[in-house]
Amino acid sequence: MKKLLTTGFCLFILVSISACSPVRAQRGNLLEDYQVTEIIAGKHTRSDVLRLLGSPTTQSTFNTDIWYYIGQKTEKNGILDDKVVDERIVAVAFTADGIVASIEEQNSERIDIPYARKKTPTHGNELTFTQQLLGNLGRFNAPQASPTDQ
Repeated sequence: MKKLLTTGFCLFILVSISACSPVRAQRGNLLEDYQVTEIIAGKHTRSDVLRLLGSPTTQSTFNTDIWYYIGQKTEKNGILDDKVVDERIVAVAFTADGIVASIEEQNSERIDIPYARKKTPTHGNELTFTQQLLGNLGRFNAPQASPTDQ
């Protein structure tokens, strides 16, 4: 009996430890150093960049001649929020002719922005739950037959 309890306890500990192992994920296009060094400014074109780096994660909103390659590795422990372990943002700028003008790594310092958990004010009636529940009573009654309808 003692052997069975010890085995059960060890199995419980093993399952508990494995349940707490972090879940790792990679999102986006996390470029390696050798990929970035393959691109030469003034020599490669858009099609060369597509072939060597793949399609960009996004393009600049106001200038479509700038491509961004954004990638990150995250780690999640249990019910806690994801934690960014590694992140890389590379911007490739092109000339009007489609030739690489520059390739540079962007600063990816993260700033914690606090969330405002307030409601957005809206205009109109502010009804209580009871007013909303009882507000439609009597609105959907069947129409009374008038003497002219008969």
